[in-house]
Amino acid sequence: MTLEDVRALGAAIDAEVSKAVVGQSGATRLLTIALLSGGHVLLEGAPGTAKTLLAQSFARTLGLDFGRIQFTPDLMPGDIIGASLFNFQTSSFQLTRGPVFTELLLADEINRTPPKTQAALLEAMQERAVTIDGETQKLSDRFTVVATQNPIEQQGVYPLPEAQLDRFLFKLAIDYPDEAGERAIVAQYGARTGSPRPADSGVAQIADGAALAAASDAVLGVRLADEIIGYVVALVRATRGHPDLANGASPRAASALAAAARAAAAMDGRDYVIPDDVKLLAQPLLRHRVVLSPSAEIDGRRADDIVAQLIDRVEAPR
Repeated sequence: MTLEDVRALGAAIDAEVSKAVVGQSGATRLLTIALLSGGHVLLEGAPGTAKTLLAQSFARTLGLDFGRIQFTPDLMPGDIIGASLFNFQTSSFQLTRGPVFTELLLADEINRTPPKTQAALLEAMQERAVTIDGETQKLSDRFTVVATQNPIEQQGVYPLPEAQLDRFLFKLAIDYPDEAGERAIVAQYGARTGSPRPADSGVAQIADGAALAAASDAVLGVRLADEIIGYVVALVRATRGHPDLANGASPRAASALAAAARAAAAMDGRDYVIPDDVKLLAQPLLRHRVVLSPSAEIDGRRADDIVAQLIDRVEAPR
């Protein structure tokens, strides 16, 4: 697959998802970048902003096996990864695989379940494998987690710890649509009842596993110049010395930013990364990897504002 083919694939994915989800082209692009660079995505937005429909449409477009977990306070780790259950017919233990054995997993309202269950996803997200009864079970090479969380509720939720947040490549803020977009949503779905389904909007499969593997291989051919590497490192290191940040981003964030920038360049049909690729990805990639200082929280500062400030301060290569 050529880089021009990758660009065309990205445009086709966006066109298909847009049939069901109005006004979220930016989120669709970042989902595609995450998939091509082997990352996971956290979607944060108020109820009713099409987070679940976005994940469903994205999976349908690419022909990925899709699984969903509705997180609740009583969910246990075995409900996610599976367990060995005794089979009375054979008098032996038999492995029952959990919903994590899929290609795209929607972890709905991930902050509604306790940390013990949240942690069950850590090994799966990092290693693309899970351990059940001491045996390692491999997951799909394309295993991707798209998690959602509701930011407006504070009771009965368990915020994700920083260690798990760092496993997500991007944290996307799903905002309310503008007036024109909301009118389009009402016109499309106002006559229906129940949850919308991608198939009802004509979302079709336009790729398969072989195409995704070829696209990922094409991304590996994108060049990352020494000047761009220096810029990525300087930007990430700048988060560690900012007075409004108690903790900055880790070296893993720098590597992830470089990998995502290569995928973004490929989706534009380029075989080289430019500073704008890094700048456009810096906020969704760093906003959940930095921790505000107590004084910054009191003053109402936002991580996005600080990252934007650093983008302006750190000199980009010419």
